[in-house]
Amino acid sequence: MIDADGFRPNVGIILCNDQNRLFWGRRVGQNAWQFPQGGINPDETPEQAMYRELHEEVGLLPEHVDLLGSTQRWLRYRLPKRFIRRHSHPVCIGQKQRWFLLRVHCCENDFCLDSCDKPEFDNWRWVKYWQPVREVIYFKRRVYERALEELAPLLFPDGVPARPQTNFLRQQRR
Repeated sequence: MIDADGFRPNVGIILCNDQNRLFWGRRVGQNAWQFPQGGINPDETPEQAMYRELHEEVGLLPEHVDLLGSTQRWLRYRLPKRFIRRHSHPVCIGQKQRWFLLRVHCCENDFCLDSCDKPEFDNWRWVKYWQPVREVIYFKRRVYERALEELAPLLFPDGVPARPQTNFLRQQRR
């Protein structure tokens, strides 16, 4: 399902533990890390897709998590030209995502990365809040940054942790 602008509807899932650390999954067979995410089927709401993807990608059920919130609108990213499948119709130029923030209240043993036929992740770890922005593949960084910025007050009502500076130019602009 691709919209008229060429974006595939998708959900992103940010899982946090009771120390406000975030689930960070390594894609199968790669040295690439990301949050769980996946497409929205035509018969699903974004929330229904989020719970389906939560189970498929990390093996958790709704009773394992509390839904803390979601982004208010779609966040979009474009795929680099080399990743666009020009032979597909309609052509998908990127994804539009609704992001969900969930607090895990189960044991780490409840996580199961191979609960579906084609696992997304082969390893995972807990990371500091802003670490994913630095580590995710470059074309998803701005979406991760926007999702984390919007959802941060839900985890940190007394003040969002400072973001580490990533380079000299960014330090100059602040």
